[in-house]
Amino acid sequence: MTSGGPLDTMRVAVLAEPGSIAVESRPVPSPRPDEVLIEVRSVGVCGSDTHYYDHGRIGDHVVTGPLVLGHESAGVIVAVGAKVDPARVGERVAIEPGVPCRSCAQCLSGHYNLCPDMVFHATPPVDGTLAEYVTHPAAFAFALPDSVSLDEGAMLEPLSVGIWACRRAGVAPGVRVLVTGAGPVGQLAAQVASAYGASEVVVADVNAHRLSVARDLGATEVVDVSSTSLSETYAGRPGPDVVLECSGHEGSTQAAIRVAAPAARVVLIGMGGDTLALPLGDVQNRELWVTGVFRYANTWPTAIDLVASGRVRLAPLATGHFELEETAAALTAARDDAHAIKSVIHPHGRPTGATTTGESAG
Repeated sequence: MTSGGPLDTMRVAVLAEPGSIAVESRPVPSPRPDEVLIEVRSVGVCGSDTHYYDHGRIGDHVVTGPLVLGHESAGVIVAVGAKVDPARVGERVAIEPGVPCRSCAQCLSGHYNLCPDMVFHATPPVDGTLAEYVTHPAAFAFALPDSVSLDEGAMLEPLSVGIWACRRAGVAPGVRVLVTGAGPVGQLAAQVASAYGASEVVVADVNAHRLSVARDLGATEVVDVSSTSLSETYAGRPGPDVVLECSGHEGSTQAAIRVAAPAARVVLIGMGGDTLALPLGDVQNRELWVTGVFRYANTWPTAIDLVASGRVRLAPLATGHFELEETAAALTAARDDAHAIKSVIHPHGRPTGATTTGESAG
C-alpha cells in the first residue's frame, strides 16, 4: 500500500437501530490490490438513508445489525493498493457506490446496474460511506476536474439517476418533458432534460420553494399541483412526450400518465410503495411506454462533463451542511425544513464558511 502516512482508527456514523445513530471508532481499512483508500469529505443524504433510519428496511433489504449509511460520496485518495498507480494519491474523486461482479451476463451486456451480485454502499449488509475513510475499487473512483467541488462530486450519484432516466426515456432535442416531483432527483432530471435539448421542461410539485428552485435552474414552466391540476395545465396544448415521475406518489403518477401524449415514454423513478395502480386505459389506448429505472450504468463521465461544463448546476441544491455527529439531523432535514433539498455530511468537518444552512465551496 502506498500512502501519505500511517492511519490507525477513524470515526464512522452507525445506524445502531431505527431512529438511533452512534458515532463509533473503527480501524481504518487497508485497500486490496485493485482498490484505493479515500478520505471521505462529502456525503449526500439520500431518501433511502432516511428510510433505513426511520424503518430499518426498504422492501426486501432489511437492516439486521449495525449499518453505516451513505452512498453519495466524494473525497481524496490517500493510499492505493499494489495494482493501482501511486500517482493517484492526492486525486480528488467521486465514488460510484455500486460495484458489479463484471463477469455475469448482465455485466457483459452493459447492464451492470442489474448485476445480481452487485455490492452497493449502504445496502444491508454492506456498509456505506459515512466514515472518515473507505476503500473502493479504483475503477469506480472517478477523478474530478478542479472546477467540480467535492460537494458536487458527491451529488454526481443522484445526478446519475437523472441521466439514466433521461437515457431510458430517449430525451432528445425538441422533446417535451414533464417532471413530477421537485426533490433532488426531480431537480436533476429536469436539468439533464434541458441539457439534452428538451424544448419544454415542466416541473410539478406541491412545494413552492422547490418549484422556485426548479425555475431558477432552467425549467421552462412550473406547476403547483396543490392549486392547478396537470389536466388544467395541459388543456388545449400537446401533452409531454416524456414523463419523468420522481415523486413516487400514486396520484401524481396517474395524473401524469393521463396527460401524456400518444406514444409517450413514462419513466417511474420515485418509489412510494411496492405496488402502484396505473390507468391502463390510458396506457393501452395511447400506446404509452412505461418503465422503471434501477440505479444507473456508465453515467459518471457524463455527469462530470455536465457539471464541469455548467450545463447542470449542483451547488444550489446543497442546502444544509452537517458534521458526522449531526448525522441524525441531516437525515431528517428535508422533512423538518420546507426549504431543504439536499443535506451534505462532512466526516472530516464542515469546510470553512459552510454552515448547516449555507452552501460550501467543497
